[in-house]
Formats: sequence, structure tokens, C-alpha cells
Amino acid sequence: MSDVASLRVDGDRFWDTVMRSAAIGPGVAGGLSRLALTDADRDVRRLFGALVDEAGLTLTVDKLGNMFARYEGREDLPPVVAGSHLDTQVAGGRFDGIVGVMGALEAVRTLADAGVRPRRPIVVVNWSNEEGARFPPPMSASAVFAGLQGLEWGLSRVDRDARTFGEELARIGYAGDDKVGFPIDACFELHIEQGPRLDAEGVPVGIVTGGAPTRGLKLEVRGEHAHAGPTPMLKRRNALVAAARVIVALDDIGWRHAPAGKTTSARLDVSPNLSGIISNEAALWCDMRHPEAATVEGMLAEFERAVEAVADASRCDVEVVERWCFGGDIFDDGCVALLREAADRLGHAHLDLLSEAGHDAYNIATVAPTAMVFCPCRDGITHNEAEHCDKATTIPAVDVLLHAVLARADR
Repeated sequence: MSDVASLRVDGDRFWDTVMRSAAIGPGVAGGLSRLALTDADRDVRRLFGALVDEAGLTLTVDKLGNMFARYEGREDLPPVVAGSHLDTQVAGGRFDGIVGVMGALEAVRTLADAGVRPRRPIVVVNWSNEEGARFPPPMSASAVFAGLQGLEWGLSRVDRDARTFGEELARIGYAGDDKVGFPIDACFELHIEQGPRLDAEGVPVGIVTGGAPTRGLKLEVRGEHAHAGPTPMLKRRNALVAAARVIVALDDIGWRHAPAGKTTSARLDVSPNLSGIISNEAALWCDMRHPEAATVEGMLAEFERAVEAVADASRCDVEVVERWCFGGDIFDDGCVALLREAADRLGHAHLDLLSEAGHDAYNIATVAPTAMVFCPCRDGITHNEAEHCDKATTIPAVDVLLHAVLARADR
């Protein structure tokens, strides 16, 4: 058995797996377009499965398509889980999520190569539908794993073409037999920083202390069909206009609470969406974020008042049909300390950071001690085909992940 303090991942092997992933579902500008449960998602799952088999790990798949590669420990105890996701946005990058899965896999391969068998098993995970770009909301499969939502809720998520998550999961052949959810000892997630600080300051490791509290809503607007020409303004109940007013009100709230506060409406579906016809239905997705939980709750209250005013002014029915929240002071002090200790022992400079994006780790933190580590991303550009990470500045965080996971699994 090797001296564990001297262990380092095989950086070339790790980077090769990231680049092999980058060949699956290419976008038009050097990134990826690999939405959940598309053929490209199926193909990258197959690649992950082949890498797992090559490493001698045991692969299982649950009823939501979450993939778990198990490295056995010396004792049959709840495992330490590490990983992220392999799906991307419609015009996404080659590293968001992918570095986390391939980094966790490389950590386990490094242990296997060195003959290191920790006390607890280690499980590398690929969570389904983290992005939520095709099947909103994001992080749906890990939410079911954590018991925050039910299985049928997860399977019934619908895309723009009215295809359900369950139908598409079966179509690509990844509707597994395993129950969703099992006891775990702890969870670690490596991710690229979705912000510019590490890159700007030349620091290779970010220790994530929590997530910006976030509140999300799906709203449905119901108006009335009418001809665009003869219908008097006083008789119009235009769902598109009501939705537009909601979006503007949300944006105004974001500006009032800037720069720390942010609000976004990134999707609007309208029916019938035809020239010459006043729309009778609209659906929109909204979210608001702020580092302070009390402030984001105040932003939410402002928004709800604005929605009531829009409904009155537009003579439309505006209903909140779904809500979700994540973020806050959610990460385990002990697991965070293991990341700091690993960075210090390895001689890597590090910064404490708050994540302003959502991650599967947020959901898992509700059922097990959890922590996250960031690596730099050039200029903080993510969810964009221009997203870029360098091998040399990514590997330090992978080594930190390796040593923190091993310390937790072997305690």
C-alpha cells in the first residue's frame, strides 16, 4: 500500500476523460449541447459506464437514471459519495458538472492503483437532470434522492414537446431498477467556480462555505383568446402582456437589490403564440437570489405583491403553481474542514467562497454531511460554449477532493 500522503491523481488520465466527454453532444461554438435524456446524454452515460467497468467498479442505476459507481471499502458501511452531473445546457460548456464526475472517478482510480482500500465504500455519482434545461426544475433527481420530492414527481417532469422524464429515461435505456435513495455517510462535489474570483486572483482551490439563498417559482397565466384587430383594449385579457409585466417587475426587484441581489426569468411559454391572436395562456419560470436569506425572503414578498398587481391590471389569472428553494448555510463544518486541511497539506492556496448557482450537493446536504470544492473557470464564464478550464489549474482541486474523500471514508 502506498503512503497516502503522497497520493496524487493522474492528471493526464483525468483530463483525457474530460476531453472524451467533450466529443459527445458538441455544440456549434466549441462547447456542448447535451440536454438530459437526449441521445447525447445516453452516449455520455455509456462512456461513463465503460470507464467505470475499466476501473473495476460496480455500477448501479436507480429509477431516475442516477448512476452510482461503487468502490468497496473494508467494511460494509454507508458510503461516501462524490460526483456531479454529465448533462449540460443547450449551449453549455465542456466542464460544468463533468469535471466533478470525472474528478471523483479519477480519485477512486488513484486509490485503486495504489492499493488503498478505505474503511467505508466510496461511490462516484452522475446525477440525472441537474441542469433542468429540458425538464425543469433543476436538480430534480437529487431532490427525489434526498426525499424532498416523490418519485412520481420526478418521473412526470415534462419538456416542451410534452414528453415526460420517465418516458425519455426509458427510451434511452437508463430507467434503472434500484430504489431512489439509500443511506450515505457524506457527500463531496467538485465543480468549476461559476464566477471569476479564483481565476482573477490566481487561486486554484475554492472552499465552498454555502450557497446563495434562492427562491424559484413557476407561474401560469390564464387570459382569453381574441382577435388582435377588432377586440377593444378594455376587453382584452392578454396572457402574454401579463407575463411580460411580471418579468419586468421581477427584473426591477433585481435592480433594486443589486449588486448582491439577482432576479431572473429565463423561460416563457405562450399559447397559441401566433400572429394576430391574443394569447390566452402563458407559463414562466422565475428566480431570485441574495447572499442573505432575510433579504431574499423580502424580495420574494415584493414579487408576490407585484404579481397581484399585474393580475388586477391585466384582468388575467396569475397563479404560482410550483415553488422551490435552495442554498443557505447548508454545508457541514467537518467536511468543509477536511477540504481546507487537504488543500493546506498539499500546499494549494485556497479561498472561502459562497456559491451563487445551484448544485445537487444542496439537496444531498439535507440528508447527509456535505461539502463542495471549486476549481477556477476562465473569467467565470459558464452555461456558455466559451466556458474554459485549464488542466494545470483544475488538477489541484481534484487532488484536494481525493484527500478529503479518503479522510472521510477512512475515519
